[in-house]
Amino acid sequence: MCWQYTSEVIQGINHLNVLFVANDSQHQVSLLDTTEFTVERNRTNVCGKAFSESGRLNRHMRVHTGDKPYKCSLCNKSFSTSSHLQRHVRCVHSNRRPYQCPYCMKMFKTNCKVRRHVRVHTGAKPHSCRHCSDRFMWLDQLKRHLLESHNEGTWLTCNICQKKFSVSRDFKLHVQRHEGVKPYVCSECPKCFHTSSDLKCHQLVHSGIKCFACGLCAVSFRYKRNVLRHFTRCAYNLGFSDICSYAAL
Repeated sequence: MCWQYTSEVIQGINHLNVLFVANDSQHQVSLLDTTEFTVERNRTNVCGKAFSESGRLNRHMRVHTGDKPYKCSLCNKSFSTSSHLQRHVRCVHSNRRPYQCPYCMKMFKTNCKVRRHVRVHTGAKPHSCRHCSDRFMWLDQLKRHLLESHNEGTWLTCNICQKKFSVSRDFKLHVQRHEGVKPYVCSECPKCFHTSSDLKCHQLVHSGIKCFACGLCAVSFRYKRNVLRHFTRCAYNLGFSDICSYAAL
């Protein structure tokens, strides 16, 4: 049977179905189910995957074509769907953090991030190795373990410096540094950055917030590395020559 039905034919069949059901409400019999025709019409000839709606087929085809029609107005990144663009704007360019950790009250931009963060408090290790009894808190840790201990998977090697990566995200960020790509733009000045974490660190300069405080003298700092360096000197000046002895108190 040929599946090359036009949209007009299928619309006509659906119209007859409505009329027939309306006139025979006791039996609710349909002349012809067009679902099978619709699915076949929305089948891609690249990978053979079929969809119930033409809109879903069009979105899927961007996986094959690489088309990214949704562009961020705040940076030069583009996305294949509007939902991916909205998530990018919310996670990268917005400071709104509506999700709170129930253990430490830290705020997050997405529910997914707060669920991942909670593992730090609970110690949950949901990712298990199929070859041994080892379990891991993060999927990245499991991937690296599989590569190093069981030779499963493929290392991603930088062709510029030969550095190896087990996670594609880390590999892409590394390559961007070689290429000088800086997609994260500060909203307060023209500076651009390689990663969102670099941008967040820079934004503290504009906000003036000093969220890292020394536990010995209460002096505050913008950056964690600064308070750690200060803490070493402060502990020595107060007579705690061995910082570990103070941490044990």
